Amino acid sequence: MLSSVLIAVAAIVGMVVATILYVYGRFGRRPHGPPSAALPVDDAGTELDRYLAPILAAHPDANGVALVSDNIEALVVRAHAARRAGRSLDLQYYYWKDDLTGLLLAREILAAADRGVRVRLLLDDINAGIHDRMCIALDAHANIDVRLFNPSRARTDRFRRGFEMAIRAFSATRRMHNKLWVADGRVAIAGGRNIGDAYFDAAELSNFRDLDVWMVGPVLEQASAMFDRYWNSASVLPIAALRTPRKQYLPALRDAVDGFARTPAGRFYLERIDKAAHEADIYHGARQLHWSTDVRLASDPPEKALMQRRQNWLLRELFPLIEAATRDLRIISPYFIPGVAGTRELAAIVARGARVAVLTNSLAATDVAAVHGGYVKYRRKLIRAGVALFELKEQGDVADGHRMTLFGRRNASLHSKAFVVDGLNGFVGSMNFDPRSASLNTEMGVVFADAALAGELAEMFEQETSPSISYQLGIDGSRLVWRDRSNGSERLLRHEPDASLARRMIAGLIRILPIESQL
Repeated sequence: MLSSVLIAVAAIVGMVVATILYVYGRFGRRPHGPPSAALPVDDAGTELDRYLAPILAAHPDANGVALVSDNIEALVVRAHAARRAGRSLDLQYYYWKDDLTGLLLAREILAAADRGVRVRLLLDDINAGIHDRMCIALDAHANIDVRLFNPSRARTDRFRRGFEMAIRAFSATRRMHNKLWVADGRVAIAGGRNIGDAYFDAAELSNFRDLDVWMVGPVLEQASAMFDRYWNSASVLPIAALRTPRKQYLPALRDAVDGFARTPAGRFYLERIDKAAHEADIYHGARQLHWSTDVRLASDPPEKALMQRRQNWLLRELFPLIEAATRDLRIISPYFIPGVAGTRELAAIVARGARVAVLTNSLAATDVAAVHGGYVKYRRKLIRAGVALFELKEQGDVADGHRMTLFGRRNASLHSKAFVVDGLNGFVGSMNFDPRSASLNTEMGVVFADAALAGELAEMFEQETSPSISYQLGIDGSRLVWRDRSNGSERLLRHEPDASLARRMIAGLIRILPIESQL
């Protein structure tokens, strides 16, 4: 009797799962929205065209590139590009929050769309479901189209959404981690920042230390082509195919963004955007603008999410640059899990005579304690091989006196993803040095061979690894130690500095579980 009941239950569950998979498959084969392409540039077409055309003509075949490390400047460069746009905005992000800075930037793209600018907004769906209302409101504008990467059919019910992701667990883990902002096909901003308060120094508790690259020149053709490939891919659906549009959402969004703009915090940012718009025809932040002929955009293809071929496209492209280091290799990665092969390769680079240094988050500073658990098992091997290993302190903002957030100094968490090789080759982008970025997420970034750019990035690495901001790890006897230097004196710490018991327990549990490939 019991066996018959179990068989019946199993059959019912099987039928439910099969039905869901069938429906989802049918849903996935629905039209994916009309294809579209980047609008062609015109030397006299828009304000950006007219300003940049003579400058680019004076630097034939060269790209103008500036690093953007300051969080407030990072918001201003995006808003400024949106204000100067007269033709198109193509925006691609892992997530876009409906918080203060997210809504302020939504206000800028709404203003651009009101001027007739065509806006294409492509978001990964893993966080978009939480912010569907903002996305639907933007999509209701005649000049704004919103599409989602690898979307769930369940939009409003968190249980159904979780169930759907569970039954397609392998494909649901494939996420679009790219970050790209393109204005008029003339200005591009790419790097590690998503859109949200923590990336622009507006979070009350903790903000990220991050890095973007601002670009003009021939590399824009690559940026637009990459965006088009994702926008028209089989993994992308219009949000209108997932949710019924609501006419009242757009007016409500306009009221919300205008309300945020009137707050003291909103005015803080708008004053800086207005100042940049008043003083500069084009704004790339305070750092130097470099002109270089050897700059390119590298990315995974969107097909990586379809699991058609298990190739680590971007990593395969970047790894030869790292492997070729002969004198100096510096890596910045907030989530650093080198794996057995990566640890072996870094050790081999050291053995060939190069200095190898890595900066990542300490357990106290990281926003993902579980990833730290995957990293800790490699620390001793790296240090014994001669790799200089640094971890950002939890109070990085406090020690670094030149950075001040909107709400005063707050804790910092590293989020930059970059490396520099032999003072010439470098990379800044969205890819972490971990299995998830290598195998599961789509990633992108800017690759360059330029001594001036590499020198600036190396200088930033040295600043971030200074004793006031980061610990340097070592081994004392058989124990791992953290060297902390402050007020001219050095001390050795023998436990994860400033990390709570809960964080240590999470990291310890993850360390022993066989889930490294998902981290």
